[in-house]
Amino acid sequence: MTPLQRWWLRRRHGEGAWGGLLQRPPANEWVSLDLETTGLDPRRDHILSLAAVPVRNGRVVLSERFEQRVRPDRGFDIASIRHHRITPEEAADGASVTPVVAAFLQWLGSRALLGYNLRFDLAMLAPHVHGLTGFALPNPRVDLADAYATRARRARPDVPPDLDFAHIAEALGVPVLGRHSALGDATTVALCWLALRGEGG
Repeated sequence: MTPLQRWWLRRRHGEGAWGGLLQRPPANEWVSLDLETTGLDPRRDHILSLAAVPVRNGRVVLSERFEQRVRPDRGFDIASIRHHRITPEEAADGASVTPVVAAFLQWLGSRALLGYNLRFDLAMLAPHVHGLTGFALPNPRVDLADAYATRARRARPDVPPDLDFAHIAEALGVPVLGRHSALGDATTVALCWLALRGEGG
């Protein structure tokens, strides 16, 4: 989103319920986001869980995490269960997606978003965000794979970078925590981001 677009949205919506999304993003702070879903098609699949952890001043702040199970609008098959390890019975105990996304947006504010294959997560969130706010999510965003690829190409321009999630974590010396759980993946991405930036603690 360009500064002009953000200015226009702030003029139109700045005093409303979603004005917090349109403020100037805080410096040196990101929110690492991950979703678990019923599949990989944003047009027909549904969110099962959403987790996000703040990354601030060189630290992953797990105590301030956002984590919520979501009740999907349709069933899902055994392949989906094997991937994210959420059963239909567990999913049925989740909350409806609209209030979950609304609470997440209020919690997120204008902070920059961080993720692995973040475009997919944002595509899954997009219709819910637009339905609530009337505009697309304006937050700055960083994809871990893109940032890692830039560094890898700089170090070895003749070798195509391996952008597999587990490889990136291993290359950065970060343990993969709770793979294919929203909170585990969001935390691993956050730690990888700090390692990539040479930060820690």
